[in-house]
Amino acid sequence: MKILTVVSHPRVNSLTFSVTERFTQGLADAGHETEVLDLHRSGFNPVLWEADEPDWFSDHKVYSPEVEAEMARMKRHDALAFIFPIWWYGLPAMLKGYIDRVWNNGYAYGASHLHHQQVLWLGLAGAPKEHFEKRQYDTLLSQLLNVGIADYCGISNSRVEILYDTLDSRPEVFDNLLTRAYHLGRHYGNVSEAVN
Repeated sequence: MKILTVVSHPRVNSLTFSVTERFTQGLADAGHETEVLDLHRSGFNPVLWEADEPDWFSDHKVYSPEVEAEMARMKRHDALAFIFPIWWYGLPAMLKGYIDRVWNNGYAYGASHLHHQQVLWLGLAGAPKEHFEKRQYDTLLSQLLNVGIADYCGISNSRVEILYDTLDSRPEVFDNLLTRAYHLGRHYGNVSEAVN
């Protein structure tokens, strides 16, 4: 399978990028091909302007060259993975802007839908799991990403995985997070194996 892995973090020396490296190594070891799109280093502009908010009532949609290029990139892949820090219990602005601009009316929903077989949303949370569960932030995030975005755009095989306690500096915690990221890549598409 060809998988587009989109990573969003301002620092390349972050845990988010370490997780991305281990996840993509797992994909490679499983025989998948992947392309990593680093939203920050690619120069992607997350701000939605008029060119990418076309007339909803027109059958012919034209987008900016930058968005057309990202749509073409997505079309070259069978599946998707997004790796990002969970900030304010949601997506970072750069990734939200990518969704706003690229997963657009007439491409991802409306007259057509995305063709991708599945999507994995891999979020990194500084807080412990209990904190998220107590206030149902995990449920909120899953509902938004799996139903509100992926399913709405035609991808029914969507799941959210959260790596918790990412601010815990103990080496064993760090190693466990990276091991889990590797297994999520190695068993991409097999929920029962990837979760454990």
